[in-house]
Amino acid sequence: MFKKFMIIFIAAIFLAAAVQVSAQAVLMNSAETINQGNLKLAIFPTVLLSKNGSGSVWGVAGRFGYGLTRSLDIEAKAGLFKGLKYFGADLEYWFLKSGDFNGSVALGGHMTDYSGAGDSTGIDTSLLFSHKPVENLEIYGGLMLAFESVKNSNDSFTLMHFVPGLEYRISSDLDFLAEVGIALNANSRSYASVGLALYLLR
Repeated sequence: MFKKFMIIFIAAIFLAAAVQVSAQAVLMNSAETINQGNLKLAIFPTVLLSKNGSGSVWGVAGRFGYGLTRSLDIEAKAGLFKGLKYFGADLEYWFLKSGDFNGSVALGGHMTDYSGAGDSTGIDTSLLFSHKPVENLEIYGGLMLAFESVKNSNDSFTLMHFVPGLEYRISSDLDFLAEVGIALNANSRSYASVGLALYLLR
């Protein structure tokens, strides 16, 4: 009963935020993909750190995913902040399985809606590695890239982040995650994110 309530609660928050709030993509997962046939619902309060004198901005990021095979999953994602909405989807492939060390690569796309001018679309990709030092804990790190094209313009730019984080298994169907996205170029903005991922097992 509690698990069903949490699924409905997280889904409601995620959908309500997507409708109401005006982001920054986050990884918020280890290199292991979602188990085949499983659903994932996740929500992450996220802060965009101050840049060029502007203050930090709080918002929310979320993911809804499904395990397609034992090595491939698909996830819808959203990042929602004041004046900015981010919606997209990606496929993640778990290409390296070596004991407690794993690697995955993801490819997808998104669209970004600003309250003013500058709406954009883009291609997302990430390379992620994770290690399990102890039971129930995974440490991960990866490179996240987004290739942006500004609508109704010839302008384009690239977002680059180095992303270290951790994922802790609270129970068989609930994980706690925390990560920091470190901006690697002038176009990018560093962020910090923390939250929960809930899995609905078959």
